[in-house]
Amino acid sequence: MMKGLKLTDILVTIVISIVFGIVYKLWGPLYYAVKPLGLHIDQLIYGMWFIAATVAFLIIRKPGIALLAETAAASAEFITGSEWGLEVLLYGLIQGLFAEMVFAIFRYKKFHIGVTMLAAVSSTIGSLIMDFYKGYIDDLVFWNLLMFIGARFIGAIIIAGVFAHYLVKALEATGVTNLVRSVSQKDYDALN
Repeated sequence: MMKGLKLTDILVTIVISIVFGIVYKLWGPLYYAVKPLGLHIDQLIYGMWFIAATVAFLIIRKPGIALLAETAAASAEFITGSEWGLEVLLYGLIQGLFAEMVFAIFRYKKFHIGVTMLAAVSSTIGSLIMDFYKGYIDDLVFWNLLMFIGARFIGAIIIAGVFAHYLVKALEATGVTNLVRSVSQKDYDALN
């Protein structure tokens, strides 16, 4: 049976989020540097802005973590001087909520790469809803819009899905994730 969030879960999530918030801030100039290359290459790296939700959830594995992580990371990005201003907070909230919905569908019990990729896809959907709401991508001609959306989905799957999964696997190999995860009944039984 899964228990609610403890203060430790929240603090670890905030630390993860601050790190990713700084990464998000540093990612902005890279995003703008590749934008002039065309072919929506900038959208291939857009998935970095979804990674806090997937990484934090894979580490903590509790309800609410993806939403908290993405919102906190967006807050850290804002505090460090995001070029997008306050709107990053709304994007973070929506992207985190959409990732959270995927983990909820699996009742917070599935942690494999497929679920992580679905959470990345869901965050992408949230970000695209926000982009359409803002009105800056609905002017693209249909083929260009498809390329834009396709590139964002591919980038999200690779960065916030596959890369996030293997990043956490690498952390698990060091044993550091055991310090923040609850001990299961199976773990207790193994001690006897």
